[in-house]
Amino acid sequence: MACPESLCDLVTKIEILGIGCAKCKRLFRSAKRKISIVAIAVFVFFTIILLMASVFSSKIQSQLILLIPVLFILLVIPVALNYMSRSQYADLEPVYEAEAKTVRVKLINENMIGKPVRIEGVVEQVYFQFLNRPQYLIADRSGEISVKMFTNPTEDIKVNDVVEAIGKVIHRYIVSGDPVINCVSIKKLKKTEDL
Repeated sequence: MACPESLCDLVTKIEILGIGCAKCKRLFRSAKRKISIVAIAVFVFFTIILLMASVFSSKIQSQLILLIPVLFILLVIPVALNYMSRSQYADLEPVYEAEAKTVRVKLINENMIGKPVRIEGVVEQVYFQFLNRPQYLIADRSGEISVKMFTNPTEDIKVNDVVEAIGKVIHRYIVSGDPVINCVSIKKLKKTEDL
């Protein structure tokens, strides 16, 4: 039996009608249902392997009823993990927005490890966006810092965008390395001259 309303219809109603709590609205707005290029490549690779194997082996043909759902799972798991990760970040956003202090990049140092911060700056470089785990190099007039996100951002951030990033200062390599920001929220701002 089919579901009376699809998830897309529900999301559209929440966005248009403005129904639902603030957390649900924020989560639906921010939950980009993107799948990384790597996950798609893995799916395509195993699909080709399965098709080739089924042409050359009758044993595989009899197992297709079991193997096709496994291929589907190769797509579903990354989407589900992305959704769960994004929902965790949506829960953390209000907490970090309330606690984070606005600082200049130059002032971020080893003494700030573990503290929530807010920076504003220009995106100079974007790395690993194809993995849905982007890393940004953000600069203000005092310096530049690496800002890592372990989920999709709510907005599509590109080079030269002026942004506000909120997150916790961490070491680049777990217990060592220069300070970087583990970003919970990154949003575009209107371009200003004082950055």
